[in-house]
Amino acid sequence: MAKIKVTQIKSKIGATTRQKNTLAALGLKKLQQTVEHEATPQIEGMVQKVLHLVVVER
Repeated sequence: MAKIKVTQIKSKIGATTRQKNTLAALGLKKLQQTVEHEATPQIEGMVQKVLHLVVVER
């Protein structure tokens, strides 16, 4: 399975609680933090919901 790198580039201040929880579930706690995940449909869906806060490298 392919890997993706997700980097948080915008603050979660002002984001909805649901979006904050999604960032936490992805393992993102700080700005400019990068995490690597398998490109499963579940992870892709989570990334899609917070795409305005993160950058994805495939």
